[in-house]
Amino acid sequence: QVQLVESGGGLVQTGGSLRLSCAASTRTFSMYIMGWFRQAPGKEREFVARISRSGTITNYADSVRGRFTISRDNARNTVYLQMNSLGLGDTAVYHCAAAGGVATSSPQSYESWGQGTQVTVSS
Repeated sequence: QVQLVESGGGLVQTGGSLRLSCAASTRTFSMYIMGWFRQAPGKEREFVARISRSGTITNYADSVRGRFTISRDNARNTVYLQMNSLGLGDTAVYHCAAAGGVATSSPQSYESWGQGTQVTVSS
């Protein structure tokens, strides 16, 4: 239903920072709960963060809390993921996702997905 396009991935050294962006193609962006997920090679898709429709409520995976910050700009139809203090375990393809209803950490509650952007952390 919602087209999502991620950008901002790349190669960064451990301890570095990166900001991912996700642009949505809907005129009703503010009605969607937005989330970030990641998937490393050979691993299951992992919840990273989500943000409420208004941006007032955020949730984070324990592995990223304190290092990552999710935010959104409803006027620009964009959700962001600021990633700081990156480590080797953060290497993955990062996907943004949109949920029109109740959304949790479960990927099954999200109805639209972006193609993903690669984040590679090197030592």
